[in-house]
Amino acid sequence: MCRNITTLRGLEPSATAEEIEAAARQYVRKVSGVQSVSDATREPFEQAVAEVTATTTRLLAQLPERRQPPRTVPPLRRPEVQARDAAKRA
Repeated sequence: MCRNITTLRGLEPSATAEEIEAAARQYVRKVSGVQSVSDATREPFEQAVAEVTATTTRLLAQLPERRQPPRTVPPLRRPEVQARDAAKRA
């Protein structure tokens, strides 16, 4: 269902809070069908993101170490995404 959400378990260094929240946000967007948040959807959307983020954080902390790192790099670690984010901040 969410093919674009990358595996966060086993990353070196470990997944950051920002990466976990980005994955949670993408998941909530997918299952809710909400692509752009409006005043009517903001509160339930953000609450769902917070809950999925917290659950994912606990899950990653409780799972055993992976033997091999994931095959894909999370979007926030990709050079093109980092360059785009740096340009936005400048």
